[in-house]
Amino acid sequence: MLGVQLYSVRDRLAADRDATLRRVAELGYQAVEWFNPTDDPAGLRTLAARHGLTVWSTHAPLLDDADAILDAATTVGTDTVVVPWLDPDRFADRAAVEQTAQRLNDAAKRAAERGIAVGYHNHWFEPAQQVDGRPALEVLAGALDDEVFLEVDVYWATVGGLDVPALLGRLGERVRYLHVKDGPATTPEAAMTAVGAGTLDIPAILAAAPQARRIVELDRCDTDMFAALADSIGYLREVAS
Repeated sequence: MLGVQLYSVRDRLAADRDATLRRVAELGYQAVEWFNPTDDPAGLRTLAARHGLTVWSTHAPLLDDADAILDAATTVGTDTVVVPWLDPDRFADRAAVEQTAQRLNDAAKRAAERGIAVGYHNHWFEPAQQVDGRPALEVLAGALDDEVFLEVDVYWATVGGLDVPALLGRLGERVRYLHVKDGPATTPEAAMTAVGAGTLDIPAILAAAPQARRIVELDRCDTDMFAALADSIGYLREVAS
């Protein structure tokens, strides 16, 4: 079962949610990850169900507005909220990372009372930033409660300079979701490609975290986004077969 982060098709969603979700389902994706849960969550849940799509999770700034986001997550029909971004300053040194971990731990306890799990999604700076000689992302993982999981964005971790299969091996069961994307992985500004058309060793990455759900996300492409998503799912099915 493969998912897609709907941020990939945000412009299409803004124009026509129903048609966009229908197209995502037609491509063969069976699950989606939402990114704006307070924007008509009941409507999104209805449309996702209409097209046979499971809402695996949602990205949301949980540390800023917990009550509204937890309400919306429940309404949209997911039991998982992923914090998608925190300021790089929150990973500047050990004290900052430990404070960040404590905030995530506290948010996870609050969410658990509602039956909702909490995770954190990396960009390039958490892997790139060194804290006591280790990537800040790994220092964060060590300070998180067991209940808080990681959604590892394999592309951003590569941009941050890490060997992603080795990283996933070290993080182990902490990783419950993967953001699978591809491209040149040189700078944060570079456009991405369909999965399988870039520079990442996708088979090795997937093999290093077989327990993790796989979500395709392409922040931006120079090609048509639906074509890139179609090529991505075709490649991932071939790799998995």
